[in-house]
Amino acid sequence: MLADIRTGVAWTKDKIGKDALDPLVMQAMAQVPRHAFVPEDSQSEAYANRPLLIGHGQTISQPYIVALMTDLIAPQPHHRVLEIGTGSGYQTAVLAVLCDTVYSIDLVPPLRTAAAARLARLGYRNVLTRTANGYQGWPEYAPYDGIIVTAAAGYIPQPLVDQLGPGGRMAIPIGEPFGSQDLVLVEKDRQGAVAIRTILGVAFVPMIDRSPEAGMLSDS
Repeated sequence: MLADIRTGVAWTKDKIGKDALDPLVMQAMAQVPRHAFVPEDSQSEAYANRPLLIGHGQTISQPYIVALMTDLIAPQPHHRVLEIGTGSGYQTAVLAVLCDTVYSIDLVPPLRTAAAARLARLGYRNVLTRTANGYQGWPEYAPYDGIIVTAAAGYIPQPLVDQLGPGGRMAIPIGEPFGSQDLVLVEKDRQGAVAIRTILGVAFVPMIDRSPEAGMLSDS
C-alpha cells in the first residue's frame, strides 16, 4: 500500500507540488490497520489503492487520497482537526495518530455509531464524533487547525471557512455529484485572509447539504 501511495505521488507531483509526502503521514498510514475499517466481504482488497464500499452508499477512500489530504493540512501533534464525513473511521484514525484531537461528523447515524465504536475498540481515545450536517461544521469546538472533508461539496461552505483558525488549512473536494470534481486546498493566513488552490481531479461521493441557507465562498 505504501508503495502504491509513493507511486501516486510520483504520478501527480507536478499537481501537488512535491515528490514525497511528510514521513510522519506515511508512518501513520503504515500504522493504521486499514483492514479493520473495511467490510468482511472486502478484506482481500483492504490494502488495495482504491476506494471500497462500506454501505449506505458511502466508501472508504483510496489510501493515496487519504495520505494526500492528510499531508495537505500539515497536521501537527498539538493540532485540533475537524473531519466532515466519518464514514468507516479510517481517515479519522490516521488523523488521530498525528493530532491532539479529532472532531468528526457524519450525516448517517449508523455509520457514525459503528465508526465511533470501532475507533474506541482500536484504542483511538482522542476522537469525538457526532451525527450532524457537515456543511455547518462543529462550531462548539472551533477554531480548528485543520479541516478535512471526505465527500464532494457543491461549494466551499462558509461555516467551515469561519471555523478554520488563523494559519489553518482545509482539504475539500468540490464539484458535481458523481461528475467533475477537484480537490481544493483552502488556507487561512494569520491575518485571516483566505487563499484557495486547486490540487487535482478526484471522485468522491456527494456531500449532502440540509441547510440551503449556508453561505458560499467561490474559487478565485
